Amino acid sequence: MQHPNQPIARDIVLIGGGHSHVGVLKRFGMYPEPGVRLTVICTDVHTPYSGMLPGYVSGHYSYDEVHIDLARLAVFSGARLYHDEVVGIDRVAKKVMCRNRPPVPYDCLSINIGSTPRLSGVAGADAFSTPVKPITRFNQRWLALLAKVQEHTQGVLRIAVVGAGAGGVELLLSMQYRLRNELTSRGRDPDLLQFHLLTATDNILPTHNARVRRKFASVLTERGVQVHLNAEVTLVEPSRLLCASGLVVEADEIMWVTQAGGSPWLQGTGLALDAGGFVRVNDQLQTLTDPAIFAAGDIATMQNYPLEKAGVFAVRMGRPLADNLRLSVQGRALLAYRPQSRWLALISTGNRYAVASRGALGFWGDWVWRWKDWIDQRFMRNFSEFPSMQAKTDAPPRNAPSQLALNPDEALQAVSAIAMRCGGCGAKVGATVLSRALGQLQVVQRDDVLIGLNDPDDAAVVRVPPGMALVHSVDFFRAFVDDPYLFGKVAANHALGDIYAMGAEPQSATAIATVPPGLEAKVEDLLFQMMSGAVEVLNDAGCALVGGHTGEGAELALGFAVNGLMDEQLVGVTRKGGMYPGDVLILTKPIGTGTLFAAHTRLAAKGRWIDAALQSMVLSNRQGAQCLRDFGATACTDLTGFGLLGHLVEMTRASEVDAELVLSALPLLDGALETVAAGIVSSLQPANVRLRRALRNQENFVNDPRYPLLFDPQTAGGLLASVPADRAADCVAALKAAGYGQTAVIGRILAQGEALEPVVLLP
Repeated sequence: MQHPNQPIARDIVLIGGGHSHVGVLKRFGMYPEPGVRLTVICTDVHTPYSGMLPGYVSGHYSYDEVHIDLARLAVFSGARLYHDEVVGIDRVAKKVMCRNRPPVPYDCLSINIGSTPRLSGVAGADAFSTPVKPITRFNQRWLALLAKVQEHTQGVLRIAVVGAGAGGVELLLSMQYRLRNELTSRGRDPDLLQFHLLTATDNILPTHNARVRRKFASVLTERGVQVHLNAEVTLVEPSRLLCASGLVVEADEIMWVTQAGGSPWLQGTGLALDAGGFVRVNDQLQTLTDPAIFAAGDIATMQNYPLEKAGVFAVRMGRPLADNLRLSVQGRALLAYRPQSRWLALISTGNRYAVASRGALGFWGDWVWRWKDWIDQRFMRNFSEFPSMQAKTDAPPRNAPSQLALNPDEALQAVSAIAMRCGGCGAKVGATVLSRALGQLQVVQRDDVLIGLNDPDDAAVVRVPPGMALVHSVDFFRAFVDDPYLFGKVAANHALGDIYAMGAEPQSATAIATVPPGLEAKVEDLLFQMMSGAVEVLNDAGCALVGGHTGEGAELALGFAVNGLMDEQLVGVTRKGGMYPGDVLILTKPIGTGTLFAAHTRLAAKGRWIDAALQSMVLSNRQGAQCLRDFGATACTDLTGFGLLGHLVEMTRASEVDAELVLSALPLLDGALETVAAGIVSSLQPANVRLRRALRNQENFVNDPRYPLLFDPQTAGGLLASVPADRAADCVAALKAAGYGQTAVIGRILAQGEALEPVVLLP
């Protein structure tokens, strides 16, 4: 966790969330380095632990038991988690290039992305087989195969695994064990499954000793697996494999577990790579080409120690990598890592039985599997059970002094950043920093913006076309997510919600931002990242950013004053008033952002829950609002801080009607029920709960698990609208087709009764 009075002076960026990097995150979480910020960029928010994946396939472990939740780990370590794909490195500018976001600057960089299957050398392999890596893709295919087998009733289903190293053999035996059990448990013949193992070599498990190889050969024979030695696959066609020897193997499902290589994007980095495309590193895990870049795990090739691509080395590299990254930003001498010459491999056979292999030794049994399970479970607890914040220490490891290597100008800026800060106009961000950050933005151009962002004047000037009226709205809040780019997108999307809900066209926006003080380069990048996300959303809406104000503050925050245009006769306007008895209530997005992000800060939310919530929050309401108007919406509002009940009460009062709300029909974000059941709610929830007086029969539902979510404050929530009943079904179908997949009918409008409470709950 970053010290609140210590400005960010150095950025360590981690590409990938592999076994080495999770060790780095845990170590920096335990021993924070003042002035250093960690950023992780990865394609998945859950890191699979390779040692337990066969057990997952066998059915011994759940998905969560074999995956490290990077989002929780990042919160613990105080790191920023960017969910994106890296496509390159600009080593001159010291920036990481990503597919879907602005470049990410670094002072020190580390790569731990594992290996990438090389299927291009075999025609048809990419199209007709499933590589075991990346694990996310393999898991999707594995679940599909599992479902297919569960429904299989007749005919032989042939499954082939290409690659007979430890990984291939272990995967095949695990799949066989699970799939045969699935058929047996359903009263079907497990012999409907046929398994093939193919290898281009003359033996299985070539890197292990003869005793271990003989044991696995025996197991494969006992299990009825057809092993094809010297079977180099040269062509993959639908449902069959062709080998150089002339052998043809018919297969309905093909898994590829052969030697992989480095990711193709590394070829353009200029880093020294080996023949397999892996990054060459020295004993300090530093690349041979660039001292600011490190690599570890499978993606690294140590120049002085030829290592097998085994997970044990990636795990063991975590601590020395963390220490050397720390020493590097301190400008101190690095430490050498000397890997062990022999290591213990515990290879399972799928049925809670395992074989141990170390050098010339080999032994096996049920007890070996239990031993392996104990080791694996202990490892995973390191990344799922975190010490309290009080247990963390500011003392760095090995008694190294916490002193970053800053140049004189940076040192002066750092002193200035922690000095007593001025108020008033003295709290503005420096003009040079601001102009550099904003100068990189590409803002949409509108003819009705006469004076805008790129002009030096004191205010923007926009034209209101004849016959149009101006719609004003403003929103502002502090950051709740560690990714400034994503935060910018959510903030802009949230601010536009009011404009869309009323049926207006966004025209222009002025920004209000606060950023923590710090080194100019860091403040500039923070502004650029945040405003890049915001401008993407504004540009997509056709809304011109015309100016704003940026000042210093303790926390990152962003808001917008947005102008929209609508017909001055209010033709097509959708207001909160206007609901009629008989109308149907429609909600376009699931709810639960308040409880989920409260849980996120407490390490109590799963990363995939937060990821899904953010995807919902960046989904624009523009098309949803248009769709609702197309189907005759009589009233509309966007859900924000007052929660579902708060906004519904506003609408019923303005429309002079009552409403029925069906709790079981409410669309919920994944994890919201779990976190609210744990008693975790937003700080605004108690104020919202006061509106329970608007519920006519609330005492009958206070124990319903969904009841607390009526008061959950939403950020960039969906649209709540009333639609004529005869058009509701078509409206919901159209909304789902437009991308609002969890759109639901959640109630109906009633004539106003004599009771003071306007809302009636139904189960």
